[in-house]
Amino acid sequence: MATVNSKKPSSSTDGFFQSLPLVPPAYTSNNDHTQSAQKLSDDTALARVLDLYLPQNCPSVTTSIHNLSRLALDPKILQLGVDAEVNQPTLRALTTFGEENRVDPLWVSEGWRKLKAIGQEEGLVAVAYERENESWNRRVHQFALNHVWTSSSAMTGCPASMSDGAAKLLSAHLDRPDGDQPGRGEVLRESHRRLVSRDPSVAWTSGQWMTERRGGSDVRGTETVARRLSVEELSTDSAQGRDRDAHGLPLGPWRVDGFKWFSSATDSDMTLLLAQTGKGLSLFYVPMRRCAGDQGKAPELNGIRIQRLKNKLGTKSLPTAELELKGVRGWLIGEEGKGVKEIATVINITRLYTAGGSLGYWGRGLALCRAYSRIRSTQGKLLQDNQLHVRWMASETVKYWAEMQLTFFAVSLQGTIEQDWGLMVQNTKAAKLIPSDAATAAALLRLVTPVMKGTVSVNAVHGLRSCMECLGGVGYCENNEDGGLLNIARIFRDAAVNAIWEGTVNVMAEDVVRVINDKRLGKGKIIETVLGAWARPILAVCSQKLREESKIMEQCLDTFQSITSRHTKEELLYRGRELMQYIEVVVCGTLLIYDAFSDDNRVAKEVASRWIRGNTPSSIHIALPATTLSEESATDRRVFLGDTPLSHGELSKL
Repeated sequence: MATVNSKKPSSSTDGFFQSLPLVPPAYTSNNDHTQSAQKLSDDTALARVLDLYLPQNCPSVTTSIHNLSRLALDPKILQLGVDAEVNQPTLRALTTFGEENRVDPLWVSEGWRKLKAIGQEEGLVAVAYERENESWNRRVHQFALNHVWTSSSAMTGCPASMSDGAAKLLSAHLDRPDGDQPGRGEVLRESHRRLVSRDPSVAWTSGQWMTERRGGSDVRGTETVARRLSVEELSTDSAQGRDRDAHGLPLGPWRVDGFKWFSSATDSDMTLLLAQTGKGLSLFYVPMRRCAGDQGKAPELNGIRIQRLKNKLGTKSLPTAELELKGVRGWLIGEEGKGVKEIATVINITRLYTAGGSLGYWGRGLALCRAYSRIRSTQGKLLQDNQLHVRWMASETVKYWAEMQLTFFAVSLQGTIEQDWGLMVQNTKAAKLIPSDAATAAALLRLVTPVMKGTVSVNAVHGLRSCMECLGGVGYCENNEDGGLLNIARIFRDAAVNAIWEGTVNVMAEDVVRVINDKRLGKGKIIETVLGAWARPILAVCSQKLREESKIMEQCLDTFQSITSRHTKEELLYRGRELMQYIEVVVCGTLLIYDAFSDDNRVAKEVASRWIRGNTPSSIHIALPATTLSEESATDRRVFLGDTPLSHGELSKL
């Protein structure tokens, strides 16, 4: 007789169904001082850097980060992100009767527009420029907000980053005389006011157009040209009512013609672009739209024709286009022929955003891994109880902590050179980390920025690939259900651009060598007089509690100084990526050691030790600690899941 199978078959409506992971907010403030914010926050690494760089009593800052971390997980916000991802930008190049559409050829989704407006309201650019706040590092506040928001923002952080860079650049020109460009000061002051506004009905975003078909970061091949308009041409435009932008501001006296091969955030209100003049590569301010002449006629694009939209691996919600420029009116910024020097201000800011955005994506990926590990059961037990799984994810978490320290160190240096050290650093735990001398802080930032951009952007992609693997097949799918919360695949695709945008890793390595050989920085010996002078006193203090780790960092620094002192520039360029790794090891290792030393936290000490052991060059001997399997496993859980991991039921109450 046949055996009867008593098991009930599953169906589309019956059988095993996985419960949705509950992802807690990344940051929880501790304004009532009843518990440590580090224990309350899901992202312990973020909580620790804020504890380092912010003063103990700044409730307005921590509350704003607390609130935004919750808004980022609101189902309505997540659905806006799905809308922006699914309803991607489209180009409507022609009008109904086949004429060129000069008014509104670019269409973007409602989700994109609303998320951009919310970012402006929350001050993701503005907080860095609200000068009434002097007692804390405004850049740390700003990048903490961006960190908790970026994974829910549908890439609206891209125009925000360029807007911040533009605001930073324009702020240096607001009080300069108009010279032979009458009216320029009025335009720049109004543009700056709008770029840093929290009011979406007033606020602008900015583009940044440098890339052309001949090369990405090599702007020397720029084929876009600019010339001064003649008196007759200016008079003609004025007579036709075409001498004002869409907001009634005067148009500049320069005409720009050419082709830009890559323009992100093409729906912005203004842009900064590079063009050749008789004296070389120069920087121009350009409004996106101008008056069309006839009263009552809608403003049209300012000599800009959107040729086509890019079909990219990720960043699908972000309108990126190829642009033909014909008769664009604009203003020269800075000296003619000094455009690269001027645009460097913007690039330095956007490189911070590149690393910060990568870190934000990575943080969301790890948050999903923690949440998934608490509810996913395999072979009769939860993933959080699988030692192999937890050990692997602990190692990924250690990498994330290191890059968190590196990124926020650079961010804090940026804030330091913009504000008064005595007012906003002296009263923090980071007082021994941040140089009080502005020139030293600026030199250290100049060295760290390309290292941070090159390493964090790449490591985040590797980290997110691991996060996808953590969720198995679920991680590989484009999950736009449930607000797209589990769509790590989308986050992975979006993060991949950051290793390329604003300079590939090789470009960053070349920049690092340029800094090492710059005679103006650190008396021509920046590794010894700036990096070494910063790290060695910190390590000397911290060696009281982390002796072996501090010793290893000293050896790394000695080796690195030897390499840079005895090799030619050509040899240094050949080893450029290796040099970046040395700087990463010295800076990350020193920061992790100092963080652990600051409060003697056992998890922070273990993270510092593990990261240093795993990233120190093989030529340096490392003494491995003697621990048992049970001790190692317990530490793995603390690193990955936190000192006191919450249950699924407790998380549902957050």
